[in-house]
Amino acid sequence: MIVGVPKEIKTHEYRVGLVPSSVRELVQTGNKVLVQSNAGVGIGITNENFVEVGATIIDTAEEIFATADMVVKVKEPQPNECMMLREGQVLFTYLHLAPDPKQANLLIKSGCIAIAYETVTDRDGRLPLLTPMSEVAGRMSVQAGATSLEKVNGGSGILLGGVPGVAPARVIVIGGGVVGTNAIRMAIGKESYVTVIDKSLPRLQALDYQFGAKLNTIFATTDTIEEYVTDADLIIGAVLVPGGSAPKLVRKAMLKKMRPGSVMVDVAIDQGGCFETSRPTTHDDPTFIVDDVVHYCVANMPGAVPRTATFALNNATVPFVLALANKGYKKALLDDLNLMNGLNVYCGKFTHDEVANALDKPFTQPVSLLS
Repeated sequence: MIVGVPKEIKTHEYRVGLVPSSVRELVQTGNKVLVQSNAGVGIGITNENFVEVGATIIDTAEEIFATADMVVKVKEPQPNECMMLREGQVLFTYLHLAPDPKQANLLIKSGCIAIAYETVTDRDGRLPLLTPMSEVAGRMSVQAGATSLEKVNGGSGILLGGVPGVAPARVIVIGGGVVGTNAIRMAIGKESYVTVIDKSLPRLQALDYQFGAKLNTIFATTDTIEEYVTDADLIIGAVLVPGGSAPKLVRKAMLKKMRPGSVMVDVAIDQGGCFETSRPTTHDDPTFIVDDVVHYCVANMPGAVPRTATFALNNATVPFVLALANKGYKKALLDDLNLMNGLNVYCGKFTHDEVANALDKPFTQPVSLLS
């Protein structure tokens, strides 16, 4: 199979779909890998590094999309990239289609086979290709929140850990999954007063056992969210519905009850955000203010630490990339129902139920199309 790796073009996105060690695995099993020139330069990987492991350097993205049987990316294709996709071509990347009908319609129109990292599962129902970026984003959320709390950035001027004689910041984490757990770990490490809110009692119990008295665990209801949010200095939104839109758990009316200069970091923004007032931002202009509350809603948070993020992502994706390349996409999907769960769009049809429901489009069982 010919596998193509274009350079990412989203604002301040320096990650790359495949690193040299992943390319080497593909080449050793008889595949050809095309890498766009300087695709990895933002994380210190040169064209020569790719050539040394057998890749062919291609000048333009247009050539990659025109030649490759499978395109491996990191972020969702931008409109001009969607228009370069062709019928029967495999796209393997993060898609986050639920809040993005424009991209969804372009993928449908292209006739491509679009497999989303974020909906691939494992045998325990977890999301192994989302996990590494959730770990990065969860840890970064506290870092971003701490910076946003600084007065020069519009925040209230509170230090997360306080100092002797001055209370630490109150940090609320909504959602106790991978993002939430990593945010909790970082916030506790900075000696904040941390509360997690989740609707799963087993998850709250597990977090209680993991962090002990350093963490306050609260069952999620509208009342408890409102009570704890309005008294918080930093709120981290870490809620995920696989493939679907994130629920709006912090309503605009709640902001008026919050202290001026409080900060909200919406890690769920890729799936539409879990704060009613959220809208996607970029690393160029990461925050905005609504009712005196600072919102940090960068849609590609791990892009700020692209080297760490790229290698973490490749550790998780390369077995699936190899399966798709070595077996062909049909056999790879039919052999592995967990990979099949990643199939969002197939030749003009939506093949993931949560994605289809979020977009109010008809859903087609993928097995019926592949068999």
